[in-house]
Formats: sequence, C-alpha cells, structure tokens
Amino acid sequence: MTETTTTTRPVTIRDDVVIGGNDITLILGPCSVESYEQVRAVAEVLVAHGVRLLRGGAFKPRTSPHAFQGLGREGLEILRAVADEFGLLVVTEALGVEHVPLVAEYADIIQIGSRNMQHFPLLWAVGETDKPVLLKRGFMATVHEWLMAAEHIASRGNERILLCERGIRTFETATRNTLDTNAIALVKATTPFPVIGDPSHATGRTDLVIPAARAALAAGADGLIVEVHPRPEEALSDGQQSLPLEQVPALVDAARRIAEALGRGVPMPATR
Repeated sequence: MTETTTTTRPVTIRDDVVIGGNDITLILGPCSVESYEQVRAVAEVLVAHGVRLLRGGAFKPRTSPHAFQGLGREGLEILRAVADEFGLLVVTEALGVEHVPLVAEYADIIQIGSRNMQHFPLLWAVGETDKPVLLKRGFMATVHEWLMAAEHIASRGNERILLCERGIRTFETATRNTLDTNAIALVKATTPFPVIGDPSHATGRTDLVIPAARAALAAGADGLIVEVHPRPEEALSDGQQSLPLEQVPALVDAARRIAEALGRGVPMPATR
C-alpha cells in the first residue's frame, strides 16, 4: 500500500491571501481581456461575493492563428488597473520566455497554460522569478509528466507552485475534456503543492461548470479557476464555457456548501 501523508504547503500572496490553507480559493474572470469595461464589470461582481483573485488572458495561445490572440500589454494594463481599483490579485498567462518579465510586472500569479506545460525554457524562466506559478496540466500529460514539469520550476528556486487540473483529452467527445478527479486526489495526497480545479476547460460547457466545480472540490482541490463573462454569447474566446455573471452567486454558494461539508471555508465579502 502506498502511503499518502504529504501535507499541503500553502502559498501566501501579498500577506492576505493564502492558497492551500483551510479556505477554498476562487479565481474568476474572462478567458480573454477584451476591454476595460468588460473587466471592470467582472471585478464588481467578484468583490461583491468575496472573490479575491481576478483571472484574464492578455496573451492567448489559440488553435487557429486567425482567432483573437489577446491584447498583449494593453490587456495586462487593464487587468492591473482594475485589480488595483478593487483590491484584487491578478492571475494571467505568460505565453513565452520573452513574456515573463512583462507578465511578472503586472501579475501576482503567473499562469503556464496546458499547451506550454513542457515548454522547459519557459518553466525555467518562471522558476527564476519570485512569483507564484499556476501550472496547468497538459491535456495529454500523465500525472508524472505534470509533476516533473513542476520540478523544472522548482529546480530554479521557485517552489511557490499551484497545480491546476484542467481536464485531459480522452476518447469521450460529449465534453471538451474529461475532469480527472483521480489526479486531484492523488496529487493532493502525494505532493506539497496546492491544487486548483478548472471546470471550465474540463467540460467546455457552461451548464456543466458548476457540477464539475463541486466534483473538483469534493476530490480535494484547494480552489477553482473559472471563466466568467458579462455576455458569454459575445465573448471573443471560450464563450461556450464561460459562466454569465448572474451565475457567480450560484458558483460561490456551491463552493461554500462543499467546503463546509469538508470542514473548510470560502471567504466572505469584505464589509464596507
């Protein structure tokens, strides 16, 4: 029998946000930063429901080169301006080694996307920063390959790593990917890294995001990263898996119910 006695090592950000502690962490925002007005509308809803981390893509690795590729630096500036206005933290992706210094200037957490999980020079580059790194599992990667990617980051001195299970490609075509709750439970039990579930990419369907979010938390995830948008039908990327802002209360409530059943919590909105 394999012993599973590893204790999660929480990642503290800016002294007031702890990921991997007793509280569940929610990371919400649009797939792509499209405008200041869009991001600000999202931030207002997040703050009202106690969410402290704002996600959004400024650099977008799209399958088609003709699809929206993100606003780049302008997107980062929008994220930072809105986050500072509302007291939020920024989670955004670095697409290449050349982007790391720029992204690190604006982000509180640097995301490594699924397609880049084994882009080793990029892993080394974020490993040489002092920023927490959200490492998404490759959609065709084994758990071992995922953990070895984390070791590439840690080998350069940065152990502030968050593992993100975002679904893997299987023979099933009814959903975009398949949420691997086995992997969530396994890495929680055998590694010190906090684990984040991504029900948006795992399902690819708005109607399945909240059920998959519940499953990820029940399996032991320390938090969720979820795509939300003021008008998903008009989103420039991933609208079909983005929750409309009206569903954020239902998501937070579902997270709180699962957390309470597990003896954990979800931060409440700050009183004003």
